[in-house]
Amino acid sequence: MTRTRRGAVAALLLFALPLPLAGPANATPATAAPTTEAARTAPVPPLELPAPTGKHAVGTSTFQLEDRGRTDHWVPSSGARKLLVSMHYPAREGTGKPAARPYMSAEESRLLLTRTGMGQLIPAEHADRVAATRTHARDRAVPARGKHPLVVLSPGFSLPRTSLTLLAEELASRGYVVASVDHPYESEATAYPGQGVLPCTSCRTLEQAGDIRAYAAVSVGRAKDVSFLLDRLTDNRPPWRHARMIDERRIGMAGHSIGGNSAAQTMATDPRVRAGVNMDGSFIQEVPATGIGNRPFMLLGEGHDQAKDEFWSWHSNWPRLDGWKRWLTVDGSHHLSFVDGPALADGIPGAPQNPALSGKRSAEITRGYVTAFFDQHLRGIARPVLDGPTPGNPEVVFHQR
Repeated sequence: MTRTRRGAVAALLLFALPLPLAGPANATPATAAPTTEAARTAPVPPLELPAPTGKHAVGTSTFQLEDRGRTDHWVPSSGARKLLVSMHYPAREGTGKPAARPYMSAEESRLLLTRTGMGQLIPAEHADRVAATRTHARDRAVPARGKHPLVVLSPGFSLPRTSLTLLAEELASRGYVVASVDHPYESEATAYPGQGVLPCTSCRTLEQAGDIRAYAAVSVGRAKDVSFLLDRLTDNRPPWRHARMIDERRIGMAGHSIGGNSAAQTMATDPRVRAGVNMDGSFIQEVPATGIGNRPFMLLGEGHDQAKDEFWSWHSNWPRLDGWKRWLTVDGSHHLSFVDGPALADGIPGAPQNPALSGKRSAEITRGYVTAFFDQHLRGIARPVLDGPTPGNPEVVFHQR
């Protein structure tokens, strides 16, 4: 395997990422926390995700699906392919109650910070604080009236669906139903009901394969997962009690890292998905030469670096995106700037910080541009921020339009 491919594999696994972070001198992220007794015992405020900015309150619920027509391709002995899905949706103000499920369990948080690149943002000793992070959605909230577009979110390889919570809550507050999907045996930190935290079997299998092309199986499998989810959410006996609020004619998908590649693959195989976003993911599974049916697609990635694998794959796949399209990068960002981690790290004393782009600003840019994209292409609302550079977003660079 070439050096370039080894680097791409490392990025997909989110291990040992070369993030541009600044911590205390002569300290690694794992030892960057305050070391004095006073600092260790001083009370610290709970972590909290940025509040969503839309007009709607946000409701949430979680369910599991079983695709009895497919055996799990990573662990055939486990039987049918099973998905774990969190729904966020626009709700009526003052209804529901605080979410019963925490942001994640203590074990999920520990594994997230010790087995993925998220540990470079947040020292592992803060796992309990990450697990207890405050979110803004409420259980059993009454849905907002009317039909609403659906956006499916797929996380980066080895990351759980919860890593995209700030984006899910923002979209829901802006009037979207959001389905965030955990794909079994592709996460280091997802507990399935009654099964505990499933191992990331695909992480070990693909790492041993030693060929970046083997990772295409992830995107192909996830496209099947999402199509099955759409089948169930739109059938006569849906697994989610509020499925009737989904407008089946307006469906989009976004993903981080290989989840972004999966968005393109899903569009290539399922015409129901009308618009897609790839957040800093390589096109391991290439866009078909025939395109994606003239449907809109946006690339949103870290600060432009021609040496990075994803930019080479973006160059080669760009002509195949045959509808409305944008190629944007964010100066000062890194691979994890598009998920919850940087925003959480802002609230942890001693966590290594990105001197070029705060977690708060990362969240603002990600939420702002992804929401604008779906507003324009699923709701028909013109968003000039997508037309070119704007004074309010100097970090965002337009490479292709």
